[in-house]
Amino acid sequence: MTATPPSPRLNALATAVPGHDIHAAFIEWATPRLTDERVRALFARMAARSGIDHRWSVLPPTPDGGSPVASGGFYDTPGLPPTSARMTAYAEHAPALAMQAIATLGDAFDAARITHIVVASCTGFVAPGIDQILARRLGLSPGVERVLIGFMGCYAGVTALRTARHIVRSEPGAVVLVVSVELSTLHLSLADAPEPLLAMLQFSDGAAAGIVSAAPGGFALGEGRSLALDDSADLIRWDIGDRGFEMTLSGEVPGRLRETLTRPEVQHDLFGAHGAPPLLAVHAGGRSVLDAVEHALGVAPQALSDSRSILARFGNMSSATILFVLAEMMARGARGDGLAIAFGPGLAAEAIRFRA
Repeated sequence: MTATPPSPRLNALATAVPGHDIHAAFIEWATPRLTDERVRALFARMAARSGIDHRWSVLPPTPDGGSPVASGGFYDTPGLPPTSARMTAYAEHAPALAMQAIATLGDAFDAARITHIVVASCTGFVAPGIDQILARRLGLSPGVERVLIGFMGCYAGVTALRTARHIVRSEPGAVVLVVSVELSTLHLSLADAPEPLLAMLQFSDGAAAGIVSAAPGGFALGEGRSLALDDSADLIRWDIGDRGFEMTLSGEVPGRLRETLTRPEVQHDLFGAHGAPPLLAVHAGGRSVLDAVEHALGVAPQALSDSRSILARFGNMSSATILFVLAEMMARGARGDGLAIAFGPGLAAEAIRFRA
């Protein structure tokens, strides 16, 4: 007889953000860069309607309390800091923020039981990687198996969960530490047009950590789904420049998502024959993205309340965002079938089914 694969479960999930709220300071910095009064007014309206109240940065305040763009701040350099300086900051702050999230797991984390670590991060590079740095700081076994998921963008949090699920299905005794850490605020650029400034307006820093195993408790993880949209490669891009990573986020993204998710064959692939499940964990990539998903699926506004709450309190933390949404559901004791879905470069979507 063929043994039944174990049922992998997301047993616990914790999050962490830095203590420096930079949202208002960014708007104050960006607004005068738009010289046309009508464009400036449009930017102000879009910022007010973004659905974002706070965004957090690992970059410290200046001695007198100023933001990273203030005099004496990290970005107070002619032409802005080079990519090398940003990667130095990443190497310092990314492991520290990830450790904060892991510490918040409390008793759910036991270094002696961890057999695998899966780390997702797309906002920096360092070698030895974040996976090795965390394993060493946590005192994990030298034989722990490590996976580093890099530069996939906002949907990598789903990819990390799916990878952990595959590990537990193949090794029933595995206990997988899943980590996502993103420092998006390291990549400010000197834009003077509304579209790139509105793109930067979305992003924030954050980290999430979870435990996936076959032990009872938490969310059961089901099948994954992947979807790459045709003729969309330039809608979301993330290029490495001399002055940080350069984000391209087209205003066409919400429309393309709405068009795609409206198709019956796509909905059937994502949800099966019974339609959208009661629990929808949607990547909080921006208010317009959440609106597009809501309208395409024909669900009530409250169906995406967890995603909208995360967007308002933390902004878009790239791959960590979907884990924040799932943590919100777990904390409020959500019950039922669900789907976690995130969107990123390509334009592509990654999803995983779950049962709370």
